[in-house]
Parts: sequence; C-alpha cells; structure tokens
Amino acid sequence: MILPWRHGTVSGRAEGSIVATSAPNIVLVMSDQHRADMMGCAGDASVQTPTLDALAAEGVCFSRVSCQGPLCMPSRASFMTERYVRDHGVFTNWEEIGSDSPTYAWALREAGYHTSLLGKAHLYLDEKIEASHTDDLAGRLQALGFAEVLETGDKFLGKIPTQYTDYLAGRGLLDAYKKHIADRSYQGENEDGQNATKCVPMWDSTPMPLPLDAYVDAWHGQQAVRWIEEYDRPEPFFLFVGFPGPHDPWDAPADAVARYADCDISMPRSTKRPTIEGTARYGALLNSFLWVSDSVSMTDDAIRGMRRAYAADISVIDDAIGRMVAALERRGLLDDTWFVYTSDHGEMAGNHGLMSKCVLYESAVRVPLIMRPPGGCVQGVVDALVEHVDVPATLRDIAGAPGIPGGEGRSLLPRLSDGVPTGREVTVSENWGFACFETARHKLVVDEDACAPCQLFDLAEDPAEDNNLLLDPQSADIVEELMEVHVRPFFRTAPARPHPSLFTGGHDT
Repeated sequence: MILPWRHGTVSGRAEGSIVATSAPNIVLVMSDQHRADMMGCAGDASVQTPTLDALAAEGVCFSRVSCQGPLCMPSRASFMTERYVRDHGVFTNWEEIGSDSPTYAWALREAGYHTSLLGKAHLYLDEKIEASHTDDLAGRLQALGFAEVLETGDKFLGKIPTQYTDYLAGRGLLDAYKKHIADRSYQGENEDGQNATKCVPMWDSTPMPLPLDAYVDAWHGQQAVRWIEEYDRPEPFFLFVGFPGPHDPWDAPADAVARYADCDISMPRSTKRPTIEGTARYGALLNSFLWVSDSVSMTDDAIRGMRRAYAADISVIDDAIGRMVAALERRGLLDDTWFVYTSDHGEMAGNHGLMSKCVLYESAVRVPLIMRPPGGCVQGVVDALVEHVDVPATLRDIAGAPGIPGGEGRSLLPRLSDGVPTGREVTVSENWGFACFETARHKLVVDEDACAPCQLFDLAEDPAEDNNLLLDPQSADIVEELMEVHVRPFFRTAPARPHPSLFTGGHDT
C-alpha cells in the first residue's frame, strides 16, 4: 500500500524507506496490560473500541506482535532501548535501565523533535526513592530523552504524591481511592497498595467508587487532550501517553461497566490449566501464577466478570483516545500526525485458568499494534511476525532519526509505505529467566540458564497452546532444529543478570 502523505513531499532513504521532507508529529499511546485480541478490530465484537477500530480502518493493524518481556519493566526497558531483555538485564520489575542508556527518545530529539511523556512510564524503581512529589523525579525520565515530563505512575498509589492524586484530593475523592486500593493489598504488608490483589481474589471485579470522569484512565485522557490543545512550539512533537489501565485491579467504575450490562462478553479460547509435568524449572513459574491468579476458585462466572470489567476499562481508554484524535483534528494536526497504539504486554484474562502476565503464553506475550499514518491509508492487516522493538525503530525511521547503539529493532516503514514484506523468522520474549521463541508455526519455551527446552506448541494445530509436545518423541527433531537454529545462537551471549533468577539461578554480572 502506498501511503497518501499529506504533510510534505517524500524522499527515499538509503534503507529504502520513505519519509517526509517535512517531519510529521508522532503520538504514541501505550496502555498497560492490554492483550492483543480484545479489540473490535482484532475480531472481538464484544469489546467496544470504536476509536481504535477507526484508527485501524485508516491504518495498519499488526496481528502477531510479541513484546520482549511479558512484564512491565522488562518490556518497557526493551522498548526504550530497542534491546532484548538478555542484553539490558531488566528481567524482572526489580531492576532498571541505566540513566545513560541510548534510547529512541534521544534519537528523536537528535532529529529535532520535542519529546514529551505524559502518564505511566515505569522505567525506574520509584518505590526505592524518597521525594515529595513525582514532579521532582522528572529528571530521571529527562535523562532517558524526554524533554517534557508529566509522570503519574500506575493505578496503585505509592508513597509519593502525583498530579493525579492532587486532582483526587482537590475533588475530595482521594480517601475513597486509597481505601479501594488498600482493600486489595496483601495483608500485613504493602499498605500503600503496591502489588495489590491478595486480600481479594485476583479475579475480583469490584468497581472503583469514583465518578467515571475522575477514573485514572479518563483523567489521563483529559491531560493528553489539554497537552495537544496547548502545544505551541515550532518543532514537530513526539507525545508518549502512558495509560495505567487496563492493568489490574479490574475496577472500572460502575458507569463504565454498565455499557456491558447486556453484552455477551467473549471468553477464553481455553481455560485448561497448564500441565506442569515435563516443564522442568518453568513449572515453578507456572505454579506461582496459578496461585497468584487464585485459579482454584476461578469459575467461568469469575472470568466473565473480570473480562467485563477489563473490557470496560479498555473502552474508557478508547474514549480517551477518541478525544485525543478529535483534539488533533480541531487543531488541524491530524493530517500531519502519525498515531500509534500499543501496550507493554498482554493479560491472561482466564486463559489456562490464569490472570496477570509473566508466563509465556500468547495472551501475555502478544500486544496490540495499530499505526495510522498522516491522512490515513487503505486499511491493512499484517500477519507477519513482529517484535515490539520494531515499533520504536519505525518511529525513528519516520522521523529520520539516527540508530541506537546495540539496537535490535527493524523498521516496519517499508511494509507500511510500499508493501515491502516485513517480518521476522522468529520472535523472542523473556521473563524471570525463561524465554519463548516463536516461529510461523511453533513456539518453544526454554530455561535460559540451562539452555534447555520446557514447552513446545504447534500453533497451527493447537492455537490455544493446550498440548505441550515436548515429551512426544515425534517432536524431538523439531525441538532440536529450533534449539540449533534459534536458541543456542541467541544465548551465545549470556543473559545479563543483576541478580539471579528465583527460578533458574541465573548469571551474576
């Protein structure tokens, strides 16, 4: 497909991509924990996403995008640096990338962009920092390339006030918010709500007792609209908007859930619990997340309630994005702006009787990706294998920005601009010392430190990933080919580990 560039003439680049001589603006929206298949444009008619559907109808939707790690900080560190988890070492939420790391945001600044971050970043360990307000911590994100920072954190209220908590306090709503989060915290610890979910089952979907307009994702949308309306600098802008939802708790306000009152919400393709036998040390991670998920008490009705609340929060975000698009249009900027939507990782949402992320099933690893160019284009769907690091590489290509040292991203712009086939032979996602290698047909899960296979799925015959073929003698040749062609070469570079993995031991660096 040839894109109808409307913001300037086009010129060729050495790599064969097409960029405009007049640099376009870029808006990148990254939600938190939005699985790829729960959007109308992804085939789930039960989820109300009219804005995302409209962006997809005027852009390209990528259906097989794997994040580099199905957990917030590993995924976001890879996105920022275009490097694998193996290389940057943020393999859990306990570490952070160095403040001197080369990033795509710095590359965009070098290309003349004003870079702004609004919302959730989750790129450093804020729970270990003393500060009077998150505004005082802006320098940490400025060091990673963002010239302007309005950071607000996630749904869980930490000890440091944010502009969102200031807003709730001003409306007399902060105490109700704090109580709702605290009621979902671990008993006896983390009273501030960090890492909530064990006072109630993971699948609990009690609505947040706030007006819809004061809900965390609705508020973030309002701030993004205001930023767009007030932007008055001469440089093209890159605006990163990080929504805290639809991450747990599944607490969309009652008014948002009411949209789904008469909706037959989609259910998981399979709720069959993982077979632990034959998964080696990976079985310990699976068992841990069966416990975290309260899988024993998770009924179909519990899954349905969780997915209804989860979909309601997705719709809140979709509404907010709609207001952002309208603001761009009012200012005459939409035809000069790339609009990109993605998420940091997926959500199990009942698949395999699991919730949350961290495991290496498709529901946790796959992320949405919609890219709408300036002026729109003929709708397209790309089913080729794509890695999340390819997204910031594409943004750099759009901007004519320089590369990142050690970066693994591959621009998708050739596929977007002139239909050149773009896809990978294999995608890699890593977490807690394990990794999955996905090809067009198979997925192999391996123990990184032992360099040993743990699970094998035939995605063509078993798209639900229910049947681990690893112990089937007829699969031995497939396993060996995947290990020899993809796994062993990848781990000739040992994983960087600031601390050993709880599950595999790990490499100290």
